[in-house]
Amino acid sequence: MNQLEIWQYIFIGLLFVWSGFVRSGLGFGGAVLTLPFLLLVHNAPLVFLPIIAVHLLVFSSFIAITSHQKSLKNNHLVPHQSSIDWAYLKSSLKVMTIPKLIGVFGLLTLPAELMSSIIFTIVMVYAVGYVLNKPFTSNSKTLDAGFLILGGYISGTSLIGAPLIVAVYASHVAKHQLRDTLFVLWFILVLIKCFAFIWAGIDFQLVHHLWLLPCAALGHVIGMHFHEKIVNAETPVFFRLVGAALIVISLMGLWKAWS
Repeated sequence: MNQLEIWQYIFIGLLFVWSGFVRSGLGFGGAVLTLPFLLLVHNAPLVFLPIIAVHLLVFSSFIAITSHQKSLKNNHLVPHQSSIDWAYLKSSLKVMTIPKLIGVFGLLTLPAELMSSIIFTIVMVYAVGYVLNKPFTSNSKTLDAGFLILGGYISGTSLIGAPLIVAVYASHVAKHQLRDTLFVLWFILVLIKCFAFIWAGIDFQLVHHLWLLPCAALGHVIGMHFHEKIVNAETPVFFRLVGAALIVISLMGLWKAWS
């Protein structure tokens, strides 16, 4: 990060504003809708993933706590009922933990070009689903387990397993508990990854958090302001546009990685 051009720093800052907006506005997607663009600016996954991981830890814990307090204040929950589905969270983590660790090991050992190609390919699959308005859905225990295993592995490699995991959680967690439960899950999964980064001696780019955290915080505030509108509105057009952009970005990224 210390050897980049001024234009790269500007684009990186804007992309972290975007990531904060998506994360707080939708409850997921801050990484999957941002990482491909970051890799076009600077094709080095291990530079950006530790930064994204720290941001996820900070904002996921903040959103989960404030959302829980708001729910209690507005009496949306019955007495003694948590806004987090701890039972399903624990059972799903038993399925995801080992694939998650395998994915982290792959991230730390595979060449950057190969990891970037894997990330762009995964994002392109998601993007096609967005364009066709056919998000991932799960309606069987076998498919649930498959999505959780694959989502855990992808989360380990690149922090972009959210669409698969959300597809399963949306079928098993009550709507009023879904957002908070997901944020606690992101916190746990990212914490595992951060310990792996520390163990491997990966640079967390701590100096750059001084300006990237405020960028993400600005996007976070904007996203929180529009959260209710985004959740309640019909958003297929938004996702189709984002999906089309991600397909183009992924194709460009694959070409750049191997050219």
